[in-house]
Amino acid sequence: QVQLVESGGGLVQAGGSLRLSCAASGRTFSTYAMGWFRQAPGKEREFVAGISWSGGKTLYADSVKGRFTISRDNAKNTVYLQMDNLKPEDTAVYYCASERRKFGAVVAAQDDYDYWGQGTQVTVSS
Repeated sequence: QVQLVESGGGLVQAGGSLRLSCAASGRTFSTYAMGWFRQAPGKEREFVAGISWSGGKTLYADSVKGRFTISRDNAKNTVYLQMDNLKPEDTAVYYCASERRKFGAVVAAQDDYDYWGQGTQVTVSS
């Protein structure tokens, strides 16, 4: 059974940084693209960042480009999201997800992800 467990969320002031981690098990982690999504109160869940199975390609939402960095360590079955210069509008529950196709492309569409973590809360105060 595939499990994705996020950690690293918390409360931070605007301009601060957080690093989220997502530990994966139950699937050959190194052969699947991974993504981070977020859902703010009263809003739809949205794509934040994605990374290819090898780590060689990344994709970012315009709202986080230049501030967030996605990376992965296939030896540790873990994907990371480094979030810098955080803004109050980044407040949301952050989810990691595994793309459904082996060696699939990095994509932003949620329907292309089949396993999801439980989420971790990020709150940015102004």
